[in-house]
Amino acid sequence: MAQNSNLSKPFRFKQFTIRQMDSLMKVGTDGIVLGAWASADAPQRILDIGTGTGLIALMLAQRYPEAQIDAIEIDEGSAFEAMDNVRNSPFANRVHVTHTSLQTFAENTPNRYDLIVSNPPFFNAGLARNAARHTSTLTHEDLIFCTKKILHEKGQFCLILPKKEGEDFIELAEKNALYLAEKIKVRPKSSKPVERFLLRFSNFHLNETTENELLIEREGGERIYTNNYTNLTRKFYLKL
Repeated sequence: MAQNSNLSKPFRFKQFTIRQMDSLMKVGTDGIVLGAWASADAPQRILDIGTGTGLIALMLAQRYPEAQIDAIEIDEGSAFEAMDNVRNSPFANRVHVTHTSLQTFAENTPNRYDLIVSNPPFFNAGLARNAARHTSTLTHEDLIFCTKKILHEKGQFCLILPKKEGEDFIELAEKNALYLAEKIKVRPKSSKPVERFLLRFSNFHLNETTENELLIEREGGERIYTNNYTNLTRKFYLKL
């Protein structure tokens, strides 16, 4: 779900600006929704896997002023652009971007995270062709294994995936003792099918999974946002 018609232009939010000339992952609805929705109870340490431009890391820094945030990115151009975006933000002292793979990071970090988020470009269709190489460097299995390794015992793991990949991920995660706590079905409009899942996992098996639906736009025109989407994202968009 694209968000910006001119993907090379800076995207200005209320408290920070995202420049996106070099990043493989441009600003889009997926990242904005995940950054506005992902949550944990007063997290002190947050990890953004595949940070791209740094968008989600900066959104979480705005939402959680007490948190220290690590953001990792395997693509060099994206990582350095994220570093610039963080450096030019009000949150530079709390957001730390590292050019590395998740596997290397998980092997070496001493930290355990209260909240881990990911909007993985290597699982999404229709993105830059050179992003496709990430399918071989971070599989679903690797993502789950590494997340389990560095997730705090009571931590939350939140991500957004296309519907089919989300269904497969839920099944694989449960086999590896990472349990679905919440699923949000994301539709662009009520007349359109579900395109994405927002997923929240934890280390504990719950008796019941919370399920809801999020509509992005109302019928009848482009960029006429629903009340639910507006309420979710109003702290970030300049014009909401």
